[in-house]
Amino acid sequence: MTATLSPGRARRSVAALGAVSAGFLLLSACEKPTPLATVTIGTSSVSAEAACRDAKELSLDKVQECLTHLKDAKTIEYGRGDTLRLGVEPEVVEDGKQWQAVLDGQPITEPSSNTYRSFAGADVFATGGEGQVPDSKKLAFVELGKDGKPLAVWTFNLKLK
Repeated sequence: MTATLSPGRARRSVAALGAVSAGFLLLSACEKPTPLATVTIGTSSVSAEAACRDAKELSLDKVQECLTHLKDAKTIEYGRGDTLRLGVEPEVVEDGKQWQAVLDGQPITEPSSNTYRSFAGADVFATGGEGQVPDSKKLAFVELGKDGKPLAVWTFNLKLK
């Protein structure tokens, strides 16, 4: 014995089944976004998701690659004497994790469990009288696990005004 469906009821059933299937498809395609890191200079801010991230640990080679290959790094202009403000979302420092700022591959801060750092009047383009001043510098934030091993890297370009 088969039940007959009226045309209206059949269309509603097919539409409901399609909506449920589409919902599952969308959910399976979504990844949880990484926490944001933000650089603020004056009234300008740029935020980015991690360029590299691993729940366990990034190899040193992967960290180096993330620090040097900045295809999608966001750019912000920096003028000498501007206040440089760096921030991360609270998730970055949860459970004993820390983060550290790195400029052109060299750490410029100690690891910190604070979500915000500010450097008033810092001249990140100072050369100490040696060499020509570059047009831009690579700024990165490195998330460190409880054991001090890198977990994520956010990258930015600072462009000299």
